[in-house]
Amino acid sequence: MDAEPISRKDFLSITGKSVALGVAGTLAANSLLNQNVLAQTRPRPLSPPAKIPAGVEEPIVLEAWKSDVDQQSGPTPTPLPPDSRVGYAVVGLGHLALEEVLPALSSCEKSKLTALVSGSPEKMKKVAAQYGIKPESCYSYETYDQLKNNQEVDVIYIILPNALHKEYVVRGAKAGKHILCEKPMAVSSKECKEMIAACNAAKVKLMVAYRIQYQPHNRKLRELLQNKTFGAPKLIEASNSQSSANPAHWRHKKTLAGGGALPDIGLYCLNTNRFILGEEPTEVFAYQYSTPGNPLFTEVEELMSWQMRFPSGVIASCATDYNVHESRRYRVLCEKGWLNMDKAYAYKGQKLSTARAEGKMERQEEIGLSETNQFAAEMDHFSDCILKNKRPFTPGEEGLQDHILMEAIYESARTGKPVKLTHKVTQPLRGPEPEIAG
Repeated sequence: MDAEPISRKDFLSITGKSVALGVAGTLAANSLLNQNVLAQTRPRPLSPPAKIPAGVEEPIVLEAWKSDVDQQSGPTPTPLPPDSRVGYAVVGLGHLALEEVLPALSSCEKSKLTALVSGSPEKMKKVAAQYGIKPESCYSYETYDQLKNNQEVDVIYIILPNALHKEYVVRGAKAGKHILCEKPMAVSSKECKEMIAACNAAKVKLMVAYRIQYQPHNRKLRELLQNKTFGAPKLIEASNSQSSANPAHWRHKKTLAGGGALPDIGLYCLNTNRFILGEEPTEVFAYQYSTPGNPLFTEVEELMSWQMRFPSGVIASCATDYNVHESRRYRVLCEKGWLNMDKAYAYKGQKLSTARAEGKMERQEEIGLSETNQFAAEMDHFSDCILKNKRPFTPGEEGLQDHILMEAIYESARTGKPVKLTHKVTQPLRGPEPEIAG
């Protein structure tokens, strides 16, 4: 049978498609060939050369790339495997816990969140879902003592109103758990002594959360003072103040707070002065004031101003106020210069500067240091103490000393007279220096 003739147009259409398919196939083959060639010639991704120590807590040392004229990086992080980290139960889900402590636990190297305690089931359910805490590891204040049966919990972190610290520290110690307690440690030196005794009886460690003593800028200033870099210190000016707005908040109820600005934020001035000087005051003199008619201060003080005399002759002039724009700073005046810390007691943003004369010049310098999460640093220090069976750097005795001093400050403000400190510190208040990464 003879084939039917086709038109020139149909012929070109058919042959054009064939040619196109042939060209496309050739291009595809060439593309694949080119990719194979490129794959063979392109540099392969390489991991930077490194020294890898055997110990899990020793940082990996990567190859150097910065010159000496730039600020050097710190060591690489050395988190312990999750199963080796110390487990924390956080008691109280208020501002500090939700805004600072729980997020900090997520960045810790030796600590982890394993349980929650709260009086609000709805809040705790949401937080537990956010942080992956099992329902059986969520406790009310009534079931708090059952923490003793939770093997995943090594530490109880008490973040409650001041007047509740003693009860929950004592109950936590009886449950056999180590205790990290927020500052102020309690509402009186008597309660502090009872808390220390309870933890000693239970053979558990007790630490007070003085985060400033683990903060790099404050530690660097302390080092410069100890080395007499600017000569002997003579005078300290310190203030920590902020503005309050809610009369119903527990901080303005004496039965819950124990006091006003002094134990809440003035305590930072008191404790940090002792920390950087490494000595204890022998005398205090104080003034107290609250604005008449202000509902914020019907039960607790608005302002406390006081001086402390130290054995070396240093005078520390301190002030705290609940009714002014936020200001957190101190300055140490020395024989040959001064050291200044802005945002000294804040959660972040510390700025350390110094000044001294050099001939006809006044040299002022700002010392730049890498910031660390203060809450993570203090928790990891406590975890390290537990893992290595060491005394904490800020144990219960450190908190007790501050309460003894605050009671003297209140007495001086009440009587209008200086108060001499007659008690003697017979042993070092602090444990071994913390191992702070950086």
